[in-house]
Amino acid sequence: MSHGMRVKNMIKCILKTSDLIKERQTELLDIGFVPTMGNLHQGHISLLHEALKEFKTVYFSIFVNPKQFGPSEDFNRYPRTLERDIELIENTLIHFPDSKVIIYAPENPDEVFPKDRHQVISVNGLSTVLEGKIRPGHFDGVATVVYRLFDIIKPSKAYFGLKDYQQYLVIKQMVNDLALPIKIQGMPIIREIEGLALSSRNQYLTAEQKSTSLLLFNTLSIIKNIIDQKRVNIPKANSFITETLKDPNWNYLEIRDSETFSEDISHSKNITILAVYQMGSTRLLDNMQVEVQ
Repeated sequence: MSHGMRVKNMIKCILKTSDLIKERQTELLDIGFVPTMGNLHQGHISLLHEALKEFKTVYFSIFVNPKQFGPSEDFNRYPRTLERDIELIENTLIHFPDSKVIIYAPENPDEVFPKDRHQVISVNGLSTVLEGKIRPGHFDGVATVVYRLFDIIKPSKAYFGLKDYQQYLVIKQMVNDLALPIKIQGMPIIREIEGLALSSRNQYLTAEQKSTSLLLFNTLSIIKNIIDQKRVNIPKANSFITETLKDPNWNYLEIRDSETFSEDISHSKNITILAVYQMGSTRLLDNMQVEVQ
């Protein structure tokens, strides 16, 4: 795909930011936006589906953002499957014959981050705990790229999967802090039948690792069942967590307030159990929401 864009079934794939900005200037109506790193699965497609239900035109970015990978992380190994991704988008669009999807797929990071722009967006507090503590700078990389994409694409609504729950809160906080006129829509986690949350990194797992990985979903389910929507059961859940964390493969397993992300959940109405389990070289991330009374 050497040329700058291609059109098929009301899909345009644009590689250059200057072309994207020109395209965007032709849009008169509000647009929805789905930012991704590509290597799409049904989780991403569920976001696209929701966006197409609400908007005639959806912008969809496929960009492996170098700024959100640490020095020892899998940036070069991260799967890039543009042709297949476009096919999945085309298949989704069949159900929306009057709609169009503009895919922004810059291959060169300089398209997104011009050499003379050194802007970093940092969301204080949220960015340095849990996932942010283990991956310093990660959420700055996420916030910076999402801000840049928002700036280029100017959507009125953007869709994020709730699997990356902390990321979702970081983006919401950023939009709030900077008073951006964009609604952030969190979308439910899509899972395999056994419960494993869909992730582009799951393909790194061997068959054996894959069956072991259900430990993550099962542990979250057990904690959710222990709490059973009752605040009085939280201490019992915490004892179970303490016991579980004796397995050193847990990067973390914690309960936080779903709105504030505070560890103090004594008055929380909604809480989120968040976890990362290390499976070989792959970190499996998941969470579960619980309402409490």
